Parts: sequence; structure tokens; C-alpha cells
Amino acid sequence: MFSKKRVSAIVAVATGAAIVLAGCAGGSTAEPSATFDPNEEVTLDLAFWGNDVRAELYNEAIVAFNEEYPNITVNPTFLGFPEFWEKRQTEAAGGNLPDVMQFDYSYLRQYSENGLLLDLNPYLGNIIDTEPLSENILQIGVVGDATTGIPTSTNAWALFTNPVLLETAGVDEWEGGDWESYGDWMGEVTAGSGGAFWGGADFTGRIQNFEIQLRSEGSYLFSEEGEPGFDEERLAEFWESGADVRDGVIVPQQRVEEVTPKGAFDSALTASELTWDNFGAGYLAGLGESYTELGILAPPVTKEGAKDLYLKPSMLHSISSKSEHPEAAATLVNFLVNSPESGAIFGTNRGLPASETALEGADLDPLSQQVRDYEASIADRLGDAPPVPIIGYGTLEEKFRQLGIELAFGTITVDAAVSQFFSEMDVVLG
Repeated sequence: MFSKKRVSAIVAVATGAAIVLAGCAGGSTAEPSATFDPNEEVTLDLAFWGNDVRAELYNEAIVAFNEEYPNITVNPTFLGFPEFWEKRQTEAAGGNLPDVMQFDYSYLRQYSENGLLLDLNPYLGNIIDTEPLSENILQIGVVGDATTGIPTSTNAWALFTNPVLLETAGVDEWEGGDWESYGDWMGEVTAGSGGAFWGGADFTGRIQNFEIQLRSEGSYLFSEEGEPGFDEERLAEFWESGADVRDGVIVPQQRVEEVTPKGAFDSALTASELTWDNFGAGYLAGLGESYTELGILAPPVTKEGAKDLYLKPSMLHSISSKSEHPEAAATLVNFLVNSPESGAIFGTNRGLPASETALEGADLDPLSQQVRDYEASIADRLGDAPPVPIIGYGTLEEKFRQLGIELAFGTITVDAAVSQFFSEMDVVLG
């Protein structure tokens, strides 16, 4: 989980990369060679972001890979997340990206549409095993008609709850229901806490909550072409739906600001939080030793039976379109994504494994098992993932969050917030 300072750095890097990568398009499709020799001595560069712990795990995975493919030498390098993308930006401009890269979803369209990533479709089902990966997961890495990334792990939108705070407030776990019933439940928690904490935060401050409501109505946030699936009236309706909880039910925004860079949930100021299900470990670490477990529930329902939720990748693996050894690179990607050895080595370091064979090899801690059970429990609400995020999505997501904060403070009207967001969309979407 990144601090707000690091998120800001990421947005800045993305903006700069969009400028540098323009006009770098090149060939991105290569057929598996009919003369490919699996015993040929080749060297691949592998780049990933992370820390020393993840680096050691990759080193272990490379050792295991070389037991099966001793002829393929893998040279790994790693950086922190912002530095990783600064380096890729420079390499992309020079046409020398690493053969295999750990990839982030928010950059996939930008690099794919500039012809920088290899189309993996010719390798699916032969070099890259697709049996352990569901069609929903495989579709996550598709930009246009090309598969340019294979997810290593998945997460889904979820509702975390704090059992300790609920017991203190004398309120049972939320039983599920619509957004109004969730608001009522938050009110019960806030009332039961005696002013010590609150039931939750303003759910209208997160663009993902707006997205799942749109999906339940058969719409979307943004189409493949970058067209919004909503108008000013629908956005105003969403933000106005938070008026009741903003009136004394949710944590005051001033209290949230006081605990920054931590959040309200991992500061024990709120008993619930809507976010991605891979945030749990970070929450427990932030809460401290007095808190040993979390609840993980499905988000509120807008329309019964709708496929409003979806799996998105915690990260993906991609191959440079200029790799001189695409078959060997695809072999490495297959091992890192699908092999039981990789699952056993990484566990949930990269998120819950997307591949069934890798998941079978992973030793899941109790929270990771909860996440696995949660994702299985929402199978009937899982629909196709939306198109890969449009270029500039991160900027719009941040604008949405900032306007949500102003609404929580009461320093802006809903109409003004809607006007500002659509003005920002005009700029970002061109």
C-alpha cells in the first residue's frame, strides 16, 4: 500500500511518460518461431518493483526456473514503484525495455497502444498455459485485440470491518443489503461507540463505488474508446446519496486529516472500509497487535443479480515487443504466473495468485485464506473486467477523491463538484 506522497509521484510519472512515449509505436506481434530451440543458450532481463524481500523471492523463483530451464539465464533488477516507471519511461524512449517486466494495470494501455508490449495471443495455450487461468482473468490483460499482460494475482472490491470495534459498539456484523441499509448500519455503529469512533467513511468519495453502481445498471465508468458511461445528472445523484451519512454518521473529515498518512480504518477511527481486498494485511499492520482479524464482506448491492463486481490484477507480467527471445520470455512468464513452485515461493507477496496451479502451491496465511474465500463467495456477482484503464484514469480518480474530501468538509456543493469533474474529464480525455 502506497502513501499519498508516493501516489502523487506515480501520477506525475504517468503524466510525463505519456508525453515521452508518444510516437514510440512499433511492431508488437510475433509468431512463435517454428525453429525455436528450447535448449538454445539465451539471456533475459527481468524487471520488477518491490523491496529486498520481493527481490529475494524472485531470486528463489529464478533458481527454481533454472532447474527446469538451465539454458535460460535471467538477469533480475528491481526498484521502488515510482523509480521503476521512471526507468521504464527512459528505456521506452530508447527502444530497450527489459524482456520481461512486472507490469501495473494503470500503465498497460499506454505502453500497449504505443506498440511497446508483445502481443501474447500466439503464445497462449502453448508456451503460456491458459488452463489454470479463467477467461475473466485472461481478458484483464487485453488491450484492443491484443493480450499484452498476464495477471499474476487478483483482487476485488470489498467491505472490510473491524470486529473489535463492532463488539465495543455492541453492533452485529453487517448482514448485507443495499446502500441505504449500509448507511443505517454505520449510523448504529456511530451511535453505539459513544463518540470514540464511527461506522465508516463517505462511500461517495471513491470512484469505485460509483463504478459498481453504474455496472449494476448495465453501464460503465469509461468505454474502450474513453467515453464516460454517465452524465452530470447521474454523478450528481451519486454524490447527493451521501448527504445523509455526511450528516453525523461518518468520520469527520478533519479527524481523517489528523491521522494522515494513515487512514481512518487502520487508525481505528472507523469500523468499516470499502476498498480492494488486498489491503487487509496493511490494515492489520497499521492497527497494531490489539487487532488480529478483520471481516471481509461483499459491498452493498444496487441491483440484485447484477454483475457489478469484477477481478482486477494486483499486477501483471508483460514482454517487450523488441525482445530478441520472445519464446524464452513467454516461458519465463508462464513459470512466474502458473507454476506451483512460483506459488510456493511468492505466496501472496504479489497478491492472491490468479492461476489455480500457482494458488495450489501457495501457503496461505489466515487473512489470505479469507480473501480467497471472499472472492469465491462473490462468484455470482463477478462480471467481465472493464476495459484496461484509459490513459489519464489515475488523474481522474484522484480528482474524484479530492472532490469527495471537499464534499465531506462541506466546502463545495454537489453541483460545483460535478462541474469541476466534467471539466477535468474534458481536459484528460481531450
